Amino acid sequence: MPKSVPQEELNSIRQAVGRFSRPATLNEIAGALPFKLSRRTLQRRLAQLVDQQRLAVRGVGSGRRYSRAYVMNAEPLHYSIVLQPLHFDNYISISPEAESIKQTVRRPIQERHPIGYNRDFLDSYHPNTSYYLSSETRKRLGGLGLVPGGDSPAGTYARKIFDRLLIDLSWNSSRLEGNTYSLLETERLLRMDEAAEGKDPRETQMILNHKGAIEFLVDPSAHVTFDRFTILSLHALLSNNLLGDPQAGGRLRRIPVGIAQSVYHPLEAPQLIDECFQQILDTTTAIRDPFEQSFFAMTHLAYLQPFEDVNKRVSRLAANLPFIQQNLCPLSFVDVPDRAYLDGILGVYELNRIELLRDVFVWAYERSCARYSAIRQSLGEPDPFRLRYRDPLAKVVAEIVRSRMDKQTAVAMIRHQAAENIVPEDIAKFIEIAETELMSLHEGNIARYRLRPSEFEAWKKVWN
Repeated sequence: MPKSVPQEELNSIRQAVGRFSRPATLNEIAGALPFKLSRRTLQRRLAQLVDQQRLAVRGVGSGRRYSRAYVMNAEPLHYSIVLQPLHFDNYISISPEAESIKQTVRRPIQERHPIGYNRDFLDSYHPNTSYYLSSETRKRLGGLGLVPGGDSPAGTYARKIFDRLLIDLSWNSSRLEGNTYSLLETERLLRMDEAAEGKDPRETQMILNHKGAIEFLVDPSAHVTFDRFTILSLHALLSNNLLGDPQAGGRLRRIPVGIAQSVYHPLEAPQLIDECFQQILDTTTAIRDPFEQSFFAMTHLAYLQPFEDVNKRVSRLAANLPFIQQNLCPLSFVDVPDRAYLDGILGVYELNRIELLRDVFVWAYERSCARYSAIRQSLGEPDPFRLRYRDPLAKVVAEIVRSRMDKQTAVAMIRHQAAENIVPEDIAKFIEIAETELMSLHEGNIARYRLRPSEFEAWKKVWN
């Protein structure tokens, strides 16, 4: 009879993995343990933790990496990839219906019933007769999303704010996949092509892939719309150099996929996947309201899982198509708590209920509008988070400028100050806001931080 493994030993191994800010190698984990294990024994222990869904593994052979299991992804059944732990513990305000979904999908996986793809969920939707978003919600979002020059050629507004949109959407969409790049590290990568030190190459590739996909969406010559070419191209760009099978990029899947931490089992028959994919495109194209169109596409592309991987990323960027086409404020998922997004997706996968994901979508669009349009000045009450951390935010920004820190040094300093002075549940958001404030500094607002023009000019030479 096999010898049982002490639970304390397994817990210590999992804790050792959690000490790393990125997926760790076998040797790194061995070095972080308070005791010695042979290489073969440690491999067996790690495999046991993966089987228990307490760790996630990706890669093969010498490229195998381990991380805490928390974010679910759809992957081919012959291997499983789960990225970093979720960043935010905060949540958004949700409806009672959404709360019931949240409570259901958070039950232990053993208490949730396995379920397959429900074709009726798609068939029962009739464009411009069925609605996921109420008329009141669509009207409100329509008012928020209006921008000056909305009657210009498609994509004009997105190209006007392209630099900011590129960084925001690349970072936030990657963050929702567990990517550990900071906002400043993302900016440095996208603007200067400098990868952050110590990051997994897959994380760097993920962000660069977002850049290519966003450039494709706003390219005036691309004529993007809800057709096969556009969605397949989005997948090819977003999955570049990230799939085990290079030919799987931009191609509907032909193999089964499984979703970690979920009881949902997507379709397996390639012919049915193709049929449903085309039906989603046809239905989305027929929807007249841009917000309903966006949310329907985001929901059903993620639910179908038409590709071997990178489905949620495709669904998030595809959700921006109506806004780019009609020169509305884009959706960059800024400040979206990743746990709320995950719960919403699980509600669609396992219950075919959209209320929680709908609440996340509406909240996210309102937040994006606050970032990109003049509506930001008319939102009324100041942000309570910024108000609560006004002094430490001002202190860290001023110190970075006066010390003439470059972006890499500033990232490390912000993280250190946050770890020292901010309560754990607020650290991630504090870091994001501090980095945003630095990126928004100009000669007209440095007085907020009691900075002199000479200090700002000297810092800017190093920063840029």
